[in-house]
Amino acid sequence: MNKIKLVLMSCCAPCSCGAIKQLVDGEIPDIDDFIVLFYNPNIFPENEYQKRLSEQIKYCEKLGVKYATLEYNHDAWRDTVRGLESEPERGARCDKCFAFRFCAAREFALTNGYNAIASVFGVSRHKDQAQVDRAGESACGEIKYLPIKWNENLRAQINRESDFYRQNYCGCEFSMRK
Repeated sequence: MNKIKLVLMSCCAPCSCGAIKQLVDGEIPDIDDFIVLFYNPNIFPENEYQKRLSEQIKYCEKLGVKYATLEYNHDAWRDTVRGLESEPERGARCDKCFAFRFCAAREFALTNGYNAIASVFGVSRHKDQAQVDRAGESACGEIKYLPIKWNENLRAQINRESDFYRQNYCGCEFSMRK
């Protein structure tokens, strides 16, 4: 079987910590290499984005994990979800947001020699894993999307033992207004 070179999309350290640890420990079969990709132009305001990015980098560096970030372009994200500002959490705005971010991950994967994408976007209580998986399967095109079920107990344990910066919303400025 071909070995998988995985792009793991992350929204924040509290959501990604368990998945990253599972990958570091080799608990996901056939994954030969992985990188954590932080691409979250949906996060608002920018200082919130910077806090989450800083925590993600700190955790990746602690475990010796490769990571990459793509440009924070909130205006492009807003253009993508324009007209959907009043949609509820887990609604059509989230569909567009996930697709937008997965398309960027697909381009990153193609450019950098990765052949699969997975995400931790659905582990948050704010999100719906099935919705995330549908967006990933649709948007990733020729790059395989892997709907991995991460170990929630491990994530919870790491969070209890950590001093991660934690937030109480998904990051979207429109979900903040509710």
